[in-house]
Amino acid sequence: MSRTNRVFAKEFKAGVAQRILDGESVSALHQEFNIKRSVLYRWRDAYRAEGAAGLERGVGRPPGVPNPRRPAASPEEAAARRVAELERKIGQQALDIDFLRGAFKRVKESRRKNVEAGAIASTERSEA
Repeated sequence: MSRTNRVFAKEFKAGVAQRILDGESVSALHQEFNIKRSVLYRWRDAYRAEGAAGLERGVGRPPGVPNPRRPAASPEEAAARRVAELERKIGQQALDIDFLRGAFKRVKESRRKNVEAGAIASTERSEA
């Protein structure tokens, strides 16, 4: 079953958001209007934060969200984006490596402390 996107007037959204803020159940409004609960909560939050102005939204893709169907303006631009993506990935991997080195160092130090007199023996053999 294909479902088209319904468009609601700002006044309608404000009225529903106000009903939620007045204590009416989101589930009851979901049943009454057949609108997803997540949408109702989004309206409530926008209305609470900015009033009726928060419920105004233009038609189409939100600003800053790229269109996946539109190709890059040029091959150079696509290459630059790919390089930036790979640099971010390398940076994240460097952070992961630093974290793991520190963790292994702490484990190794704790094992050394366990072989001192009176301590519980480690499963690792010491080179003494």
